[in-house]
Amino acid sequence: MKKICFLLASLILAFPFFSFSSYATSWYCKREKNHIQPTLGSDLAYSEKYDLYWCDKNHKSMDDERVIYLTFDAGYENGNVEKIVDILNEENVKGAFFVLDNFLIKNEALVNKMISGGHTIANHTFKHTDMTKIKSKDEFENELRLLENLYEKIYGEKISKFYRPPEGKFNEENLKWASELGYKTVMWSFAYDDWDNNRQSNPEAAKKKILDNIHNGEVMLLHPTSKTNAEIIKDVIVELKKQGFRFGTLEELCNS
Repeated sequence: MKKICFLLASLILAFPFFSFSSYATSWYCKREKNHIQPTLGSDLAYSEKYDLYWCDKNHKSMDDERVIYLTFDAGYENGNVEKIVDILNEENVKGAFFVLDNFLIKNEALVNKMISGGHTIANHTFKHTDMTKIKSKDEFENELRLLENLYEKIYGEKISKFYRPPEGKFNEENLKWASELGYKTVMWSFAYDDWDNNRQSNPEAAKKKILDNIHNGEVMLLHPTSKTNAEIIKDVIVELKKQGFRFGTLEELCNS
């Protein structure tokens, strides 16, 4: 114990500006078997104090009303995003799309289709910045405000106040600042390796992984640029409906 205290004291003396609140963390949660909600590591327990949402605790058991929240990180369009939006609209399912500046600028027709379909457009930052490297609240706010202002300028309405940090990287200061700016930080309770367009999973294997890890209250993260996701999303939605799931919105999740 004395050695630990000595080490901490040495760190503070050597690095006077060191703060545990600025320590960078990557989001994760531990998958469980048998469709049980994942567990959050004890090192991340503090995060839920700051308007952070990653799973619906009000729909925890598979015996409860079953609900899934579909979320997408959309940095650009390659044809697959629109395919997914069209399928969501056909199935009358709402999703939340966390977007960047280029997505808003280059895809007006598609974003308008999202808006008219009742989907949530949310803040993934202006330039996909590593927010843990930001040192001041003003700089943090600017990264979110730039996207807010761009969205309002192009689409004539305010963006939804939900925020997802790029690559799921954050620190305690980020969460505190986002909350003070009126944002709900939204992470996830399920994701898989779908982001690399050059290394796409086999569709059947991907579908199995998704369905094997379904749990009540799940916040699912998918990348809509994925060719595999565009191929399997309809089957996944149809199967989940058969299993008695409905698809909720982030407004419901964060206000429950």
